[in-house]
Amino acid sequence: MSKTISFGILFLFVVLLQVFVLNNILFLGHVNPYLYIIFIFLFPLKKNRFGFLFVAFLLGLSVDFFSDSSGIHAFSTLTIAYLRLFFVSVFFRKYEVDYPFFNLDLEPFGKKLNYVTTLTLVHHFILFSFANFSFENFSQVVLNTLYSSFFTLVLYFLVVYIFSKKQ
Repeated sequence: MSKTISFGILFLFVVLLQVFVLNNILFLGHVNPYLYIIFIFLFPLKKNRFGFLFVAFLLGLSVDFFSDSSGIHAFSTLTIAYLRLFFVSVFFRKYEVDYPFFNLDLEPFGKKLNYVTTLTLVHHFILFSFANFSFENFSQVVLNTLYSSFFTLVLYFLVVYIFSKKQ
């Protein structure tokens, strides 16, 4: 199966999983996993980022459409998609010549954990900041960010472990 088709299926799968299953999970009344950002982590690196940024925007917009959340998912997803290459160069020491050969699955777990955790925290902080849009609830934004990030990261590494090929 071509990479375009497989990433199209992944796009559709994560949107449907997020909208119909994960958005209905509220642990302790406000903790919600946002596993759809796994698409951002797994998408291959390319020099021309416009197509990827457009797809990332559509991913967030799709979740916004079904969640009635006024574009906050689109903005936070687009932000981490834009920052992704910066964090790849920081955590993995990869540059433009390395992009075609970069595979997140082949990287050491510690670097992968730092990368995924950082992007998840950035995504969730932006998401909850725009959802509350007030400095009065800053402690609530931080708590929601931390709890939802933890829940998302546990689900992410569980999914990656389950679907990884045994070698």
